[in-house]
Amino acid sequence: MREFDIPLPKGHFIGGTYLEDTEVIDVISPSSGARIGAIPCADASVVDQAVSAARAALSRSNWGGLAPRERLRALHRWADLMEAEVDTLAKLEAICSSRPYAQARAGDVMVTAEQIRFFAEFADKEGGVLVPTADTAFGYIADEPYGVIGAITPWNFPISMAGWKLGPALAAGNAVVIKPSEMTPYTTLYLAELSVRAGIPEGLINVVLGDGPVTGNAITGHPGIDKVSFTGSTRAGGAIMENIARHGIKPMTLELGGKSPMVVFADSDLDLVAECLERGILPNAGQFCVAGSRILVEESVAPVLSEKLAARFATHVPADTMAAEAGFSPIISAKQMNRIDSIVQAACNAGGELICGGSAFDREGSYYRPTLIGNVTETSPAVREEIFGPVATFQTFTTEDEAMALAAHPTYGLAAGLFTKDLSRAMRLTRRLEAGTVWVNRYGRSRDHILPTGGWKASGLGKDLGREAYHANRRTKSVLIDL
Repeated sequence: MREFDIPLPKGHFIGGTYLEDTEVIDVISPSSGARIGAIPCADASVVDQAVSAARAALSRSNWGGLAPRERLRALHRWADLMEAEVDTLAKLEAICSSRPYAQARAGDVMVTAEQIRFFAEFADKEGGVLVPTADTAFGYIADEPYGVIGAITPWNFPISMAGWKLGPALAAGNAVVIKPSEMTPYTTLYLAELSVRAGIPEGLINVVLGDGPVTGNAITGHPGIDKVSFTGSTRAGGAIMENIARHGIKPMTLELGGKSPMVVFADSDLDLVAECLERGILPNAGQFCVAGSRILVEESVAPVLSEKLAARFATHVPADTMAAEAGFSPIISAKQMNRIDSIVQAACNAGGELICGGSAFDREGSYYRPTLIGNVTETSPAVREEIFGPVATFQTFTTEDEAMALAAHPTYGLAAGLFTKDLSRAMRLTRRLEAGTVWVNRYGRSRDHILPTGGWKASGLGKDLGREAYHANRRTKSVLIDL
């Protein structure tokens, strides 16, 4: 294990300063199971304090009414500080999450800075629309910030998910009350601290720490929160919708669970396919919402591809997230690893065949072997349920219609992959795949932040990233003036 001597932010970050509170939730390293520190759990009164700070900051700074390039310049300064503080942010990311330090330093932190710059550029380039009306009237559609955005982010990519929420909300002129996962709180706190150092007005970003049932519910149900943005499980998204409806109607963006198919036709380049399928399920030990956890292969090439995948899966070696060189990531907690294993064992007991993996690594921490399960049907728990681990199922088909029937999931529709050299087939089947994102002859997001992400069915409402994310943080007003 590589130890870092790094002070951990303590307490909530409200109104530009840290607010210490009774620490009641332990923060655990998934690499070792050791306790890293502890955080408080914000109750309704603390959330109310954060919302009040956000409203006061909006009023005091006129953030939403500034010349747009002033917001743009402040956000660029913030991104500059992220890049300057990349080592500190990477350490804070790795110390309690499943993200390896080396990957966080080279990728996650820098991508987040890119995202902030990307959204900053919308501030002075998107606005209202003049509309055609009678000559005796003047009509236009104005768009304005909501006010205070309530954001809740997951533990799997802490800094990236914070960037998804904070970038468009601030560029659009809003303040934010954000709750990171109680398992991975530190990078979000430090981002908020850096924002003040960058000249973003104090109180525009307020970080409240705590769990979902107490702190999350207080945020989503607060009357001073004008819109909610959440990334997490479908079950938690449903609970948020219910809580919002109970306390008053407000808009929301929900990026939820997935059970994404990767559909492989026999005419594909199988070496490229094997590489893409590996990248589609094993990064971050499969702990990402668009993970391609259902591999669907044309029958004639299934044996060859199965062998290629099993060989690739076997090469992954776990390493502590704080190691100088990135290794295979840990599962976020022992509880989650036990859940993954229970689904794998249930699938095997129901007739599934273990092609590789199927157990934890024999070492300290929560590490699960890359796992591939064949001989499964649509009723298998490994096919039905989002596992959120390094586990993929392997099914075969003989026709396009059969492939599309297998690809369609009754619950989820977040992403899908399609592999074929036939352009006509690719164009035809991208229309039939029931998903918010379809990748062809690749799998996974690029750094083209202009492409929005979001799901169909129970995989969510609205979009993150892209122009759509900026507009999701603005509301429109129709104006008609008689001349």
